[in-house]
Amino acid sequence: MGLQNLMAIVAIGIASNLDNAGVGIAYGVKKIRIPLISNIIIALMGFVLTLVGGLFGDWVSLWLPTIICNVIGMIVLVIIGVWVLCQPLLAKKSEKKPPTDGLILRILQNPENADWDGSKSVGFIESIILGVALSINNLAGGFDAGITHLNVWATSSISGIFSYICVGLFSFLGAKFTSHKLGQRASIISGTLLILVGLHQVLG
Repeated sequence: MGLQNLMAIVAIGIASNLDNAGVGIAYGVKKIRIPLISNIIIALMGFVLTLVGGLFGDWVSLWLPTIICNVIGMIVLVIIGVWVLCQPLLAKKSEKKPPTDGLILRILQNPENADWDGSKSVGFIESIILGVALSINNLAGGFDAGITHLNVWATSSISGIFSYICVGLFSFLGAKFTSHKLGQRASIISGTLLILVGLHQVLG
């Protein structure tokens, strides 16, 4: 594996999981606990969905020229990046109206909704739902890795590791030091990085 490919895999892993840092901060600020097993489950969801996206992207790449694959990968990351950038605005908007959206969408817009039993701790089922909700970026990142011929297993593993670190570390920091605004900045950084990685694959 070349250095450039490794850097691309790490960049996808970071970009796909920075919004997990925002979620960790939000939970820390709200004093909602994320037990070790729950964080492992969330990271596992990230790994699995990255792998699913990667295998699908790898399959699609068999039928298309390399330049078309790179363009498709760029489009997917840019769209997801823009969507991530819009999340803070959507979250503010959702606070002003009754929660009529689907469960996963409400969790994405307001992560505290994953603790629906009000226990101040993320349980087993809650961690699965939260993990799936947080892994949409991972699904797109995996697809981009597969279609641009990056190592899908390495991308999935790194995404799972970064998910675990971002949720656990930033939950601790959120409880001790930081504010909810930092969590919103994490989404902005994540979205921007996804867009930049996508553009670099075609223009770099």
